Amino acid sequence: MMNVWMSAAGSVGCCLSLIVCSAATVHGQTTDKPYVRVSPRDSRYFELSDGRPYIPIGLNMVHPPGGNPDQALAQMGQWMGQLAANGGNFVRVWLSSEFFDIEHSESGAYDEQKARRIDAMLAIARRHDIRVKMTLEHFRHLGDGAQSWAAEPIHHISRGGPAKDIVDFFANPTSQEQFKAKIEWYARRYGDDPTVFAWELWNEFDAVQNLWTSEMWQDSGVARQWTQTMLDVLHAQFPRNLATQSQGSFDQRNKIELYRSLCSIPGNDVAQVHRYLDLGAPLEVCHDSVDVLAADAVTTLLGFDSGRPVLLAESGAVEPRHSGPFKLYAQDRAGIILHDVLFAPFFAGAAGAGQCWHWDSYVAKNNLWHHFGRFAKSVRDLDPPAEGFRPVRIEHPRLRIYALAGRRTLIAWCRDKENTWQTELAEGRQPEPLADLPVEVPADFLPAGASRIRVYDLWADEWSDGRLDGGRLSLPPFARSIVFRIER
Repeated sequence: MMNVWMSAAGSVGCCLSLIVCSAATVHGQTTDKPYVRVSPRDSRYFELSDGRPYIPIGLNMVHPPGGNPDQALAQMGQWMGQLAANGGNFVRVWLSSEFFDIEHSESGAYDEQKARRIDAMLAIARRHDIRVKMTLEHFRHLGDGAQSWAAEPIHHISRGGPAKDIVDFFANPTSQEQFKAKIEWYARRYGDDPTVFAWELWNEFDAVQNLWTSEMWQDSGVARQWTQTMLDVLHAQFPRNLATQSQGSFDQRNKIELYRSLCSIPGNDVAQVHRYLDLGAPLEVCHDSVDVLAADAVTTLLGFDSGRPVLLAESGAVEPRHSGPFKLYAQDRAGIILHDVLFAPFFAGAAGAGQCWHWDSYVAKNNLWHHFGRFAKSVRDLDPPAEGFRPVRIEHPRLRIYALAGRRTLIAWCRDKENTWQTELAEGRQPEPLADLPVEVPADFLPAGASRIRVYDLWADEWSDGRLDGGRLSLPPFARSIVFRIER
């Protein structure tokens, strides 16, 4: 995802130093906190190393606002606090962002002052029991491309770096060894930290200049070979953490094979997908209702049958071809885009809630943190690996019903087909109150001996008891969406 970095000039003040002092005591030491792992009970889901289920609930929080480091980290702490207060347990951070980038002045040289900011960020996450996906790099060219935010000229031979061009950066042995050394440097500092959810090699690797072709992702291709090599290094250096890689937004048909290739690489622990509402995208589904485009991305990756957890790792809405944040975000005070990004992926079979971008200009600006709480309440006490869920759809004339049918639980999210970003944000039509909408629940979706039925009005934040009469469930009045759980 494109983003313009704000300045992070200034020295690390006393406040940051105090945060780091408390954080540094855990670096290089095993703590009692469990790690996140792929569940051995069902490899499509996560759990903690103590056996408890773990459903990622969070968003991209790539960097704090620029300026004074203490103030920036305080703002990030406020965001994490609001997320955690609403049941959130996950964020994604770019270690290569200007604020955190340890390798910013010279290729292969690491800045201790910037590293202390990473220490402080992890200390904040630890305090709020939030796990962090640590993205190592994001640059796309060595200074000869159009996107200034994606340039990293220090790696070019003219600046003393190891590479003559961007493809050579991934292909030549000297450059590869230097990247391995950087991973080892991180491992010495954070190798035993269970606050880390996963180490991600690159943001949108196929968006790197000249690496997008399918040939690059074949078995002998540079992109696939480099990814495989570095995933192996991550696993060797961080044996208790997950390791993964990401591709660019799934917005055109030729991305299908790129994603299929990525999902098949050994050692890529998480099958991630990025997709946005983008009216400039070649794929028509990217213009559709947000729940539709999000669920479709997850369903496509599940169809590769990799046996790995699937996550919608970046989503939200953009101006055509990612030219900026969606202009209708300003109208979305209710947060319907965020709501759909959170709910649709999980109920389509993903291992967690969808993870929104625009954490600052949309989520925080519109104060939408409560949506994470509504998702968390919907799935409270749910153990997906124990359930063996199969994603199913329940037909309905007015609702799109995404459901997970398990051994003990049927849980479903019902979305009004006639309430969309087009109707509510572009046309200004308020959601229609819905009443007297019975749902015919197929008998083979129900857990044996089902006796407890609960319905959750997501927008009123109210639970109520439901009743199943001959396979028919009557929903209480609601607007936009509602969840029901049928359990034994």
